[in-house]
Amino acid sequence: GYGHTVPLSDGGKAFCIIYSVIGIPFTLLFLTAVVQRIIVYITRRPVLYFHIRWGFSKQVVAIIHAMVLGFITVSCFFLIPAAIFSVLEDNWNFLESFYFCFISLSTIGLGDYVPGEGYNQKFRELYKIGITCYLLMGLIAMLVVLETFCELHELKKFRKLFYVKKDKEEDQVHIMEHDQLSFSSISDQAASMKDDQKANEPFVNSQSPTSNDSSLNN
Repeated sequence: GYGHTVPLSDGGKAFCIIYSVIGIPFTLLFLTAVVQRIIVYITRRPVLYFHIRWGFSKQVVAIIHAMVLGFITVSCFFLIPAAIFSVLEDNWNFLESFYFCFISLSTIGLGDYVPGEGYNQKFRELYKIGITCYLLMGLIAMLVVLETFCELHELKKFRKLFYVKKDKEEDQVHIMEHDQLSFSSISDQAASMKDDQKANEPFVNSQSPTSNDSSLNN
């Protein structure tokens, strides 16, 4: 939210709270679902193709692909839009336009620069719709790039440095408890098998003499 348009009445503020509580999680779920499907075709399959087809190292291909994807994203969603905004907006230079793109796509949204607010803006409604589409596509592109860099092997190793490590003594205690449980279960099974054999032994012994007598009579 840039902050240049805000609800003033109590009903509008209450509706804004309810709408935000429902809308923000659904927006995050939508972006996550879209990114997870896009990254398969943009990141994983190209890296796997170059790795299998040309025999390059998968880590090297992943690094080069991430850098190329980052450069394309910066060019298409920061540099080129900043140049366009600097032309369409009367009081914006290239730095201010680039600043707006970064503040918007990084989800900071300060609201000190908002495009399409001039009274003499031509095709203002169409311009606003185009900005909305740009922001939505830019957020998806940023998430795809971040997910691509997070899948790099070097960054995975770096992230493991911040993971909470379990103590070896606790792991050994869990292993010993697991072994004791498994041993007790095996001993219980063996005891139950012995009880079943003892229960069946009288019937076997009682039948053996009769069978011997019948064989002698024959």
